[in-house]
Amino acid sequence: VFPEMGLALWKSFVQITMKRMLQQRRLSLYNGAHGYEEELIKKKLQQFSGGSINLSKEDNGIAILTLNNPKLMNAFTGTMMVELQEKVTELENWKDGKGLIIHGAGSTFCSGSDLNVVKEIANSQDGMNMCMFMQNTLTRLMRLPLISVALVQGKAFGGGAELTTACDFRLMTPGSEIRFVHKRMGLVPGWGGGARLVRIVGSGAALQLLAGAARADPERALALGLAELTLASADEAAALGEARAWLSQYTDGPAAVVRAVKKVVTAGRELPLEDALRTEKDIFGTVWGGPANLQALVRRPKHK
Repeated sequence: VFPEMGLALWKSFVQITMKRMLQQRRLSLYNGAHGYEEELIKKKLQQFSGGSINLSKEDNGIAILTLNNPKLMNAFTGTMMVELQEKVTELENWKDGKGLIIHGAGSTFCSGSDLNVVKEIANSQDGMNMCMFMQNTLTRLMRLPLISVALVQGKAFGGGAELTTACDFRLMTPGSEIRFVHKRMGLVPGWGGGARLVRIVGSGAALQLLAGAARADPERALALGLAELTLASADEAAALGEARAWLSQYTDGPAAVVRAVKKVVTAGRELPLEDALRTEKDIFGTVWGGPANLQALVRRPKHK
């Protein structure tokens, strides 16, 4: 009996350990095994200061994340990259959240990386470290159980274009543009924007946008399936109001249900079919017989 008990215990220990490892891996694409030393990378990035990432969480379950560096068209400085990670962690811990709008301060979205940072970390290893850091953060952003919208005003260039692909939806204001300018800089996307773009628009359209460094205005973005809608106003406050109203059609209702919907879609997008089906079953189990489900049954007792 004892050896069998020992075996069963060992099996359950292995299963728990594997599950933990998977959860950690899900949280972070890169770790020490990839030569990824996060604390050292953060120290390096924090040498390049300027701008900020602001987050406000509203009572209706919608958060507004603002890229705030208008002097440089909201380009990412090193400290902003680190702050973005902090804000994503805060959103991961926000259990009442349902939606997220990302926008830039002033009249533009984001022009990518601050060129001062780029010049200072021109060697390949530093570049790859920054790339791993931002890929980790944007992957976690994409996997948040919040329905997310990039509100594109003015220009979303380079890393700014990549950031829009980490959101579920893109809304554009009149006269705005999304442009993957990487090729013009002798580069390719490094923050995961290439892989995400292919999943959004398909490989042919992604190749056009990347190899042509082509400008996607609202009309072209809509035609390619890169954007959902052109908003009526280019004014910052009015556009934010429109984005809130548009998002609310998807975020109304209990947080548990909205978050479950997003989790099911994330699983379907990222996991092999059998794993996605099992995950969907587990998520279903969290809402079946829950308050919203029971209320709906009381409201609609008859099939009509």
